[in-house]
Amino acid sequence: MEDAGILYLCATPIGNLEDITLRAIRTLKEADLVAAEDTRHTRKLFSHFDIHTPLTSYHQHNRRSKGQYLVEQLLAGKNIALVTDAGLPGVSDPGEELATLAVSRGIRVVPIPGASASLAALVVSGLPTERFCFEGFLPARGKDRKARLEDLKREDRTIIFYESPHRLVGTLSDLSRAFGNRRVCVARELTKHFEEIWRSSLEESIVKFKNQPPRGEVTLVLEGSGVSESDLAKAEKKLLSPEELAVLVIDLEERGTPRKDAVKEISRRVGIPKREVYSALLDKKSQEV
Repeated sequence: MEDAGILYLCATPIGNLEDITLRAIRTLKEADLVAAEDTRHTRKLFSHFDIHTPLTSYHQHNRRSKGQYLVEQLLAGKNIALVTDAGLPGVSDPGEELATLAVSRGIRVVPIPGASASLAALVVSGLPTERFCFEGFLPARGKDRKARLEDLKREDRTIIFYESPHRLVGTLSDLSRAFGNRRVCVARELTKHFEEIWRSSLEESIVKFKNQPPRGEVTLVLEGSGVSESDLAKAEKKLLSPEELAVLVIDLEERGTPRKDAVKEISRRVGIPKREVYSALLDKKSQEV
């Protein structure tokens, strides 16, 4: 719509105030209104960068009524910047609903990109980055949580989750039970003074964070299954050759998994007895000598 304003999805710092971009500062200063997840938090950011734009709240509890109000303001020609407490709005927060509503009304929506906890954690995780999926927060408990984990068992891409500190150990335990002892990176307090990036296995991570309860929001980066859907389909039809089995084990070994654990993991993932997997590995090794 020609006369409508623009909705800017504006990234804010995920920790260090210097995470913000020059374009984000300019956008926040020039907007007619800034809609914030927590106005108290955003006022601190405004104070630091000498921003005086009017603020209004937009969060999980008022998203329906306030979303309609913000769209009305946009249709009246106002330019509005949407911010969350940290990172880019619209990812694991109510900003998604406002952006969808604006698009449905023909309003222009513009990204002002910046810091992202998920991507920051991914690139320092030491895990494959060429293919990954983002899962956000797992369902809190019960059947929904179990079903989501079941859906992800065969996911061969690196998986990114968000988690709160008080639920971290429980989530690590659930991941270990569902997926086995995979590699994981636990990144917390990203870009802040007490930033911690922990790379280990799920089992070792459970022990660490039981003994040292974490503070601050957490991003988890989990190793994928290492077995593609096509490999699983072959296994289910008994079409996976001994050499292909051996290659799957060797791939895990090259990622740092001990041979015994690699054999056990491939056996579990493809539903073939460990002795058959180990035999296939020995046959391939003997052929290479």
